[in-house]
Amino acid sequence: MAVNSEKKDDSPKPSRSQWLRKALLDVTASEYDILALSTAFKLLLFPTYRSTDFEVHRNWLAITHSLPISKWYYDTTSEWTLDYPPFFAYFEKALSVPASFIDPQIVDLNNLNYSAWSVVAYQRTTVILTELVLAAVLMKFVRGAPDPNIQRLVSASLFLHPGFLIVDHIHFQYNGFLFGILLLSILQARQGNLLASGFFFAVLLNFKHIYMYLAPAYFVYLLRAYCMSPQGSILPSRFLALANVVTLVFIASLGPFLLMGQIPQLLSRLFPFTRGLNHAYWAPNAWALLTAADRVLLQYAKRFGASFSVDASGVSSSSRGLVGDTTFAVLPNVRPMHTFLITIIFQSVFLVKLWRTPTHRSFLTALTLCGYTSFMFGWHVHEKAVLLVLVPLSLLAAENYAYFRTFMIASTAGVVSLFPLLFTPAEHIIEVLYSLLWAIVVFGPLQQRLYEFPRSLPAVIVGSLETMYLWGFLLLEIIVTLCPVITKAIGQGPEKWEFLPLMLTSLYCALGLIWAYARLSFLYLTST
Repeated sequence: MAVNSEKKDDSPKPSRSQWLRKALLDVTASEYDILALSTAFKLLLFPTYRSTDFEVHRNWLAITHSLPISKWYYDTTSEWTLDYPPFFAYFEKALSVPASFIDPQIVDLNNLNYSAWSVVAYQRTTVILTELVLAAVLMKFVRGAPDPNIQRLVSASLFLHPGFLIVDHIHFQYNGFLFGILLLSILQARQGNLLASGFFFAVLLNFKHIYMYLAPAYFVYLLRAYCMSPQGSILPSRFLALANVVTLVFIASLGPFLLMGQIPQLLSRLFPFTRGLNHAYWAPNAWALLTAADRVLLQYAKRFGASFSVDASGVSSSSRGLVGDTTFAVLPNVRPMHTFLITIIFQSVFLVKLWRTPTHRSFLTALTLCGYTSFMFGWHVHEKAVLLVLVPLSLLAAENYAYFRTFMIASTAGVVSLFPLLFTPAEHIIEVLYSLLWAIVVFGPLQQRLYEFPRSLPAVIVGSLETMYLWGFLLLEIIVTLCPVITKAIGQGPEKWEFLPLMLTSLYCALGLIWAYARLSFLYLTST
């Protein structure tokens, strides 16, 4: 199935001022309200907790402003060295120019851990402004949707997503901006502009390399739907056009570093393979459950003298919640190659399906599952990577009730898994209340529109168990909140149980995310 993306348009092109006026007039009153209210709320979050990522990005402003490009990926003045692809470095360079006028100390390379109000206000403002890319793309989704009302709800849910609030506007990152580029690529694919879709995805890869998780789905879809005829033969002109577009993007990104002979240094920054299987806080995936199983078996061996052997190095490894390598005490250790092979094998199943049915809906589902598989089985996965699952999955939420149910389970587990990023009391209250309000506003209308009564006894049982699991998050939140109080009351030192709330959150969320993964896989592989 080939999609013709070259449509000739001889109509006169609008001027820049006319385009801007048309874009502003095209925004509805409700969209203005959402933008205004969300911006006002985000401004109120300026004084909230900031993670080390805030200083990471401030340091990148200083690196790109103070040093020549030849030294960007070599500088070690701070421990927060530049480790994103060149387009993001250029992006930081652009942001550093106004920063140098607002407060020169922001871009002082030796001014480590600078936290004046000027840098706080400036960096948080850049997150809000760059997130307008996401807002603009989501409005475009509404304009071309078969059902604008339900797409408006989905678009609003993405713009107001708790994940972006927690990770970007409090913890501090630029995911809204980056996912705006991803959604623009998906939108171009929906509109049949596959060459433009490939272009924007190549641009995205050169902003942040974590999006390589999605690359297999793009490769198969663009090759099958754009570069091949319905009969399966290669269309040389289209293949060359796509190859040239992608190559030019990478030359624009990597070209200067290629000329300077710095590609090995750049790659060493982008891919630090010395990290362990798990992050300090276990991402809620398959390895979290495996790590917990190893901890349980270790305790069993200690108490009951089980016959199986125990690796002494695994007794105090980072599988206890510390930064470093992960060594299992009882179970066989997992190596990077194991995670790579498992990921490739599972992704291949979905890619075969995509090759056979290269429709846009098939592409979007396979894209989601490629990101989901990498999150489930990848090496040293961060909890923030769950956004790679939740964002594209949101676009599938309104397909039917089965997809909505999958979306609801994955979104609930995924959002709650981000709560430990904010460990201060005030911010914890904000994230819990905001997420609860978001769930009510989003899940309620979609449930009413899409609900289907279960048609069999197994469906009733599964539905009931899923509902019990979702209600269980209230109990989880109570336990996590009271855990420090309980350990203090029973006279146990807090250091002995400090990882328990994190472990409980990781494991409970992992159960939901794994179930949603199995659900989505079944729906995709059995669809026509």
